[in-house]
Amino acid sequence: MDWRFVTDMKLQQVLSYVRKAVDDYHMIEDGDRIAVGISGGKDSLTLLYALNGLRRFYPGHFDIHAVTVDLGFENLKLDEIQDLCRELRVEYTIVKTDIAQVIFQDRKEVNPCSLCAKMRKGALNQAIKEAGCNKVAYAHHKDDVVETMLLSLIYEGRFHTFSPVTYLDRMDLTVIRPLMYMNEVDVIGFVHKYKVPVVKSPCPADGYTKREYVKNLLRQLNIENPGVKERMFTAIQNGTMKGWEKYLGNHESR
Repeated sequence: MDWRFVTDMKLQQVLSYVRKAVDDYHMIEDGDRIAVGISGGKDSLTLLYALNGLRRFYPGHFDIHAVTVDLGFENLKLDEIQDLCRELRVEYTIVKTDIAQVIFQDRKEVNPCSLCAKMRKGALNQAIKEAGCNKVAYAHHKDDVVETMLLSLIYEGRFHTFSPVTYLDRMDLTVIRPLMYMNEVDVIGFVHKYKVPVVKSPCPADGYTKREYVKNLLRQLNIENPGVKERMFTAIQNGTMKGWEKYLGNHESR
């Protein structure tokens, strides 16, 4: 991370970004019960703060329910997150799994991330449905959007990234991404300003992935060509990818 660009980010500014994303892509409707996937990292905890703040003044009433999938690493400490959820008066569910043992001990996966993500998502979705939620909020920010596009371009040969809103028909569940207008440096600024209790990932593969390579590549490109990340994001918004049409006041325009 280039710390030259990290500044204090107030909750009001975060709420402004999130409200714009929610309105632009019609992410929240009256009566929604939204699960927030909490990994313990800076992004998911910022999202928790943001949605908790938004529900206090948003025109449509909605509830939130925090969910963490515990992969089974011995040194994962969630006490501070539990305390935070109590402070925010947010329901919190911890799903215990043995995914870490399956991935690293039983199967000894050389490239563990794909299988881990699939198993983690399955456990998360099941817990979400059991909690009576109809939507789940993922904490993908603007850097994630652009990085995913670059990953697809470099390794798959196609121009693609995830969309702001995705309906999973097999689960009857809608995925929303309210942090999509925030830069990663904004998230870091918010976490530092409010001393958010971030939990370091205990995963031995953390930081050694293709995504980490692309993250560093994008950072270097943006240093050498200031503003290139924003231009890439604009290209995504203005392109023809499904799901990126802004909401214009009716469901057909989503």
